[in-house]
Amino acid sequence: MGGHSSRTPQVLIMGLDSSGKTTLLSRLLTGQAMETSPTIGFNVGTLDLDKKNSLTLWDVGGQKTLRQNWKYYLDDVQALVFVVDSTDKERLPEAAKALKRFLTEDKVEGLPLMVLANKKDMPNSMTIREISNQLNLPALLDRRWEIQACSAHRGLGLNQAFTSVNKMIKKS
Repeated sequence: MGGHSSRTPQVLIMGLDSSGKTTLLSRLLTGQAMETSPTIGFNVGTLDLDKKNSLTLWDVGGQKTLRQNWKYYLDDVQALVFVVDSTDKERLPEAAKALKRFLTEDKVEGLPLMVLANKKDMPNSMTIREISNQLNLPALLDRRWEIQACSAHRGLGLNQAFTSVNKMIKKS
């Protein structure tokens, strides 16, 4: 594979506040689900997938006033991860709007997108198909995208999801 830089690919993790981004990051990096408070700036860490592959993950605050800051983290980013609380039907339209607005930024053009349907262990969580349709993912023809279920709290599906993110980066 030509032109692969030795620098770790950068991945931006976004989503509405309380979707579970910081819990997800702490679970991936430490194996623990920590009690978290709302992220005001960002959290960052490096995830080693295996001996050869690692990703630098940026988790940025999702409160409404902070969403316009997402675009400032886009230098060198090679993939986007959008975390959705799959139990929160009411806020799904808001998530859809935030994602749609963000995907119009110049720097995200063509970047692969992984949507994580978090809190999948909860009984009232929505299906992948429901979330995919609500977010209008099938209409994204200009980029690779995938959606996967996970539970940041229980650590389910996270490593698989980020292994897929790494594959998407390599293909793009």
